[in-house]
Amino acid sequence: MSNPDYHFVHSGFKLNGFHLNEDDLCRTAYIYIKEGEPHEKAVGEFLLDWFDHRDFIEMQTSGTTGLPKMIRVDKQAMVNSALATGEFFDLDEGIKVLHCLPTQFVAGKMMLVRAFILGWDMDMIAPVSHPLERLDTVYDFSAMVPLQAQNSLMQLKQVKKLILGGAKVSQALSNQLKGMPTKIYETYGMTETITHIAAKPIGDEAFTVLPNVEISQDERQCLVIDPYVICDEPVVTNDVVEIVSDTQFIWLGRYDNVINSGGVKLYPEQIEEKLSEHIDRRYFVKGMPDETLGEKLVLVIEGEPYALEDDVFKRLGKFEKPKEILFVPKFAETVSGKVIRDKSLQEA
Repeated sequence: MSNPDYHFVHSGFKLNGFHLNEDDLCRTAYIYIKEGEPHEKAVGEFLLDWFDHRDFIEMQTSGTTGLPKMIRVDKQAMVNSALATGEFFDLDEGIKVLHCLPTQFVAGKMMLVRAFILGWDMDMIAPVSHPLERLDTVYDFSAMVPLQAQNSLMQLKQVKKLILGGAKVSQALSNQLKGMPTKIYETYGMTETITHIAAKPIGDEAFTVLPNVEISQDERQCLVIDPYVICDEPVVTNDVVEIVSDTQFIWLGRYDNVINSGGVKLYPEQIEEKLSEHIDRRYFVKGMPDETLGEKLVLVIEGEPYALEDDVFKRLGKFEKPKEILFVPKFAETVSGKVIRDKSLQEA
């Protein structure tokens, strides 16, 4: 199939068992908005936006490249992204697919676009935390957030190929997913790049970019993405990476979290990953001012103080071991439950 435009609906596309064309999708959208469940209303609103007279969709960014803001995303760029995903993951027309992500966000929107552009047979359910719990269908492909995969370990064999995004896959979950019959990939992307621009098999270190994506670094060693069939301009991220080749990179951490301790750059995300199997509370590591080192690494744990076992830090490098351990009764959070590190540290 050669470069369909955004008006195209594949003749093989099915939604919840029904063949639907553009007119059918618009009628379905009105029904969803008027009578549907909350997740169906979001689908209905997106479908009407997709098939209106405009050539763009408005979306809110997640804040990966700066403060969250509304941006316009070209519909044709979303089609191009769908085609790149189909090529990269070898997803042919007619495959059976499960859609279990919220359509309010770009990942859920793109599952629908991929389905009607590539001609998938899609089952759509509410974006619940246990998506496979009441299903016995075997699916060729699905996309989930890590929490959904964590809650579906016993049922994941029902999905032949699975991509995970929206949050980093923890080392603990990665270990649980290794060796499963399902082909599982962790993805990298953001709203500005219309979901993923790279992926890696679970357990691998380096991400491989999708077709027509070029990568480089800025002066901070942060990733710069040039998916020229998707975006008009390169996307400059705040993710510090190591470029392995023209098509591969290793994610190291967020630039705004990097700690410079005695001239050594420390990446909190990597240190937290190494501690994840030993601390069963919420925690984070952060830099604090220090006269000798400039910044010293501290470990902040939520809850009442307790004595940590000696082997907690055995995986850490020489400079990665915390100089101090602090306890905070309750972490400060955003509305969505994300820990506010600076504010939490002030309460230690």
